[in-house]
Amino acid sequence: MPSPGPKWLRLTLLGLLGGAISGTMVLLFRVAIEIGQMLLLSTSGANGYDALEPHWRILLPIGVGLALGLAFDRLRPEHRQVGVVHVLSRMQTPGGELLPLGNLISQFAGAIAAIVGGHSVDREGPAVHIGSASANLLGQGLRATAEEDYTLAACGAAAAIAAVFNTPLAGVVFVMEVLHVRYDVGRMLPVIAASVVGAVFGRLAFQDEPVFELPALTLQTHWELPNLVLLGVITGLIAVAFIGLSERVATRALAWPCRVTFPLAGLVTGALALATPQIMGVSYHTLEALLHEQLGLGLALALILTKAVATGVSVGPRALSKQISPTLFIGGAIGSAFGLVLKEAGLLGTAAPAFYATIGMVAMMGATLRAPLAALTALLEMTANPNIILPGMLAVASAELTNRLVKGKDSVFEALLKIQSRAPRARRGSE
Repeated sequence: MPSPGPKWLRLTLLGLLGGAISGTMVLLFRVAIEIGQMLLLSTSGANGYDALEPHWRILLPIGVGLALGLAFDRLRPEHRQVGVVHVLSRMQTPGGELLPLGNLISQFAGAIAAIVGGHSVDREGPAVHIGSASANLLGQGLRATAEEDYTLAACGAAAAIAAVFNTPLAGVVFVMEVLHVRYDVGRMLPVIAASVVGAVFGRLAFQDEPVFELPALTLQTHWELPNLVLLGVITGLIAVAFIGLSERVATRALAWPCRVTFPLAGLVTGALALATPQIMGVSYHTLEALLHEQLGLGLALALILTKAVATGVSVGPRALSKQISPTLFIGGAIGSAFGLVLKEAGLLGTAAPAFYATIGMVAMMGATLRAPLAALTALLEMTANPNIILPGMLAVASAELTNRLVKGKDSVFEALLKIQSRAPRARRGSE
């Protein structure tokens, strides 16, 4: 590619353009999901899953899983690799084509079908792949250097997180902590520019407001700090169990054909949804209910188990399961249950269960993704509540320390990448 000016200037301009492309693709992805849900469920958004008849809660995810499985089995094995793990893998591979178009198409179409079909998935993991690959394809089209391709992939990922969560700063931190992009001013300037553009696109298309509308919740007293340590330890242990389940399922199911694993994931999700239909789809409406103390202790405890199992089991089919927003959901349920227990115990001077739910989201996301700073930044931006910083840091540190002592230093993405790398190439699925 010709060099019209200083390297940093050219790369920053590419970052701006890559952020715009990424933001556009991610918004198209999100709109397609919402249209699909409205057409299928005859309602606005994901709330319609709660109203489905029991037999449809099972048949819908199984049927969509079977259709996806048959389609994915017809793809070339390398085109089945999608998601954050795929992005992480390709960014660790020096040289060559970084993020192919075929995988982008598989991710875009497959994730829409899986989410609309009620699988326990999120839109953020696919968005990272879609945004990163879209920006990277710009570099490939312009015959950019390997360094520029790499930076553009990071720009696209940051813009995607910024667009879906309305969190421009968290998008930058995400690429450093989760994708392990080394900090360098020359590299981070394009990433920052792309993240800003992604956030602007998201705000123009949807709303310039925090993702979660909450009152200014805060600690009632510093005597509650031990509660936050305990919440962090509990969350860290659940994160260990969740990562372990994901690893075991991925190890066993990696060699199975997609026409078996995809509907199997749908069966598990559908069976669990008979009791807790709130786990189907992205589940943000249920998370909102947890944060507004609209669900009881029994349901919060049930949601922890069913959402964790449905998401963990879906990791085997890899194209169907992503782990970003499910960690927020599980963490919110953990914190809500914790706060409700304190409330029912009659302890005076304790914060509202909604506050503990917010802190639980931070702790679970940080411990599972091994991205404590990204989790704190994301929740600060999503809630616009600076009161979560100190208690959030304490809970995140406790959860991270517990996870490291019990499990080790790998995130769920790194653990799945290691499993994928040990498998014969022809048998590798998608993540």
